[in-house]
Amino acid sequence: MTPDDMKREAARAALTHVESGMRLGLGHGSTAKHFVDLLGEKVKDGLSVLCVPASEFTHDQAQGLGIPLATLDETPELDLCVDGADEIGPNLSLIKGGGGALLREKIVAAAAQAMIVIADDSKVVPVLGRFPLPVEVIPFGFGATRVAIEKAAAKLGLSGALTLRTRPDGLVFVTDGGHHILDCHFEKIPDPAALAAGLSTIPGVVEHGLFLGYAKGAYVAGNAGIRFIGPA
Repeated sequence: MTPDDMKREAARAALTHVESGMRLGLGHGSTAKHFVDLLGEKVKDGLSVLCVPASEFTHDQAQGLGIPLATLDETPELDLCVDGADEIGPNLSLIKGGGGALLREKIVAAAAQAMIVIADDSKVVPVLGRFPLPVEVIPFGFGATRVAIEKAAAKLGLSGALTLRTRPDGLVFVTDGGHHILDCHFEKIPDPAALAAGLSTIPGVVEHGLFLGYAKGAYVAGNAGIRFIGPA
């Protein structure tokens, strides 16, 4: 199977958790896109669900498939959130935000009773950090926020380039919320909880891509098939 085939099969496995009447959170990214496509087929066949999308892209995709949509203002509590991940580490710790929607993804995940992650097996790592950690920041005071992030990382023995994310056309990437993203190339993050706590104290940081304690399980697809990773 190609990596894209693997993502689709992981999404298909997660779909088994969906029951009629559920309120669902829909993630963002290439893997979540497969889940939304498959969910759209089920809705067309009569499945009754109400969904809150985590990005404008996912909103437009789901709307085009005829999936009933709501906002967290209208439906503040969700039964299940299904989303992809850029890395899956020990104890279902995650790095997310490669697609640029980490703030809204985390808000949606926090509103759900359970979060199921879907990914191909290349995303499973022994230590988080190989994938650059996205940190969503406010444009105002960007330089000062960047220095503060570097200092917080240095206190934990972390170093590496912090790069401002840009679009393919060279312009600065802007999130759905109007923020910028710093991609932090730490390589290894031995203590994700300590880093998450440090980043959260920086005023210019809107949110970070460390998702700790959110996922209740992950479907990971590879050439050998699909495996489920549960909590430790």
